[in-house]
Amino acid sequence: MTQTTRIVVIGGSAAGPKAAAKARRCNEHAEIVLLQKGPELSMASCGYPYYVGGFFDDRNQLLATPAGVVRDPKFYLNAKGIDARVSTEVTSIERAEKRVSFTNLLTGETGSLTYDKLILATGSVPRRPPVPGADLKGITTLQSMQDADYLRAVRDGGTIKKAVIIGEGLIGIETCEALQLAGLELTVIEMLPQLLTFLDFDIAKLVENHVRSKGVNVITGNGIAAFLGNDGVLTGVKLQNGTELPCELAVVAIGVAPNAVLAKKAGLAIGDTGGIVVDQYMQTSDPDIYAVGDCVELTHRITGKKVLAPYGDLANLEGRVAGENAVLGNRVTFPGTIQTGICKVFDFSAGATGLSERSAREHGFDAVSVINASPDLPGFMKGKLLVTKLVADRKTGRILGAQCAGPGNVNRQIAQWAMAILGNLTVDDMANADLPYAPPFSLAIDHGIATAHLMQNKLLGRLKGLTPEEVKTKLDRGEKPFLLDARGPDEYEEMRIGAGETLIPLGALRKRLAELPSDKDREIIAFCKISLRGYEAALVLEANGWKNVRVMEGGIAAWPYPREK
Repeated sequence: MTQTTRIVVIGGSAAGPKAAAKARRCNEHAEIVLLQKGPELSMASCGYPYYVGGFFDDRNQLLATPAGVVRDPKFYLNAKGIDARVSTEVTSIERAEKRVSFTNLLTGETGSLTYDKLILATGSVPRRPPVPGADLKGITTLQSMQDADYLRAVRDGGTIKKAVIIGEGLIGIETCEALQLAGLELTVIEMLPQLLTFLDFDIAKLVENHVRSKGVNVITGNGIAAFLGNDGVLTGVKLQNGTELPCELAVVAIGVAPNAVLAKKAGLAIGDTGGIVVDQYMQTSDPDIYAVGDCVELTHRITGKKVLAPYGDLANLEGRVAGENAVLGNRVTFPGTIQTGICKVFDFSAGATGLSERSAREHGFDAVSVINASPDLPGFMKGKLLVTKLVADRKTGRILGAQCAGPGNVNRQIAQWAMAILGNLTVDDMANADLPYAPPFSLAIDHGIATAHLMQNKLLGRLKGLTPEEVKTKLDRGEKPFLLDARGPDEYEEMRIGAGETLIPLGALRKRLAELPSDKDREIIAFCKISLRGYEAALVLEANGWKNVRVMEGGIAAWPYPREK
């Protein structure tokens, strides 16, 4: 075993404490010191929106172990033999002397520590829009425990009535739910054309519709021009199109940037993303310094490009690798990320792994996608809808990415696809995957396996599919395909697209072929609730000579546009 005298860890949120704890487990005799600028340690920052929303009331649960013990300096010293110092800001790293200098923010006392190995876990800083009025009282992020405390006080106080959330990402959407539960009148403002930009538009639009259904006003394609206020207090926001919205609270959630200031001042290599450059061992350009968490850039395991991946689970995994390597030498690796993520959106979940169709094409892949809408469980087990978009390489069938949204078990689907991507599996591999099945847990053919079957059919040319977005684009351009609704009359009366579709139930289709266009070259688009019957209707038509038959993937369940009821 390589003996290390002193390990110094800078940063006490997720990656830093994990690195320190792993280093201790690998070397009982090393001196390990953790320096944390904030007043708390090991904060479960991904839990902040749920504390704000009142899913639990004990603030200490954000700081506690699974056994309920608060991770404070006393805990780290007694349970792990780690000298954890809070409210201690590291001001510089002197690499030649292998020393860090720090200031106690409570007393003003300064000091320094030498190190044998140094681990940087300085995290990220919230991005803020560079517009007038950004310093008004009533504007916050949700980056720290103090931010969570402030928003929880807003929730509990009940005096603020109108709020805006600026940004469409995971934190913004989760904060939206938290404040809606408090009864606030909410508006979400996003400069880009959609919410949740890690999703393709067709899936993101389903999420947006669900957010709107909860009484939240959603504005896309319009950013913030200024914050408005009186006497230093926020009273509203002005949008880039000139619209002014009154509000007493603004939560800025437009993403985070790596906090690499210390590393940059110390002369460590910084990547084009702004993150600290690390290798597979989480080692920086200085062999005695490692870096982990939100402050680093990682390799994307599909594209090979450098990316930022500020996720709490990855921070813990990276910290584990760096902690072991710091005391035992470089022996374990962190291979990078496929940027898997998930969030709760009221009664929906939305998740993604790997590449979206848009990003796959941007990175040069000949990408093909398919949309599947179907329940997660049988009807007699009260199955809930899932809408999945699968992305694969057209030539090899390699799985490149998947997105899923809906009230069903999204987490299972995204986890399956993440492991498929990490295992370099193809669509054919997943089409016969041996997954656990019983009615309380899945359909006999799991939603994910059914999605692979759809992709197989598309790659083989059997399914000639169009996404709902592509169908809507055709209609908006003035094209007039024959829209065939293969559902039953009761379903049609209950809800329909209302775009001039013709109802011919699948069971009656073979007897009513004369009602189809006489021109066998005219485009026909078939669909049903989830387009299983639509697909079967298309096969019937093709077998009877129609040459230009398409299926609207996902059916009405995946149609994100207004419908007739």
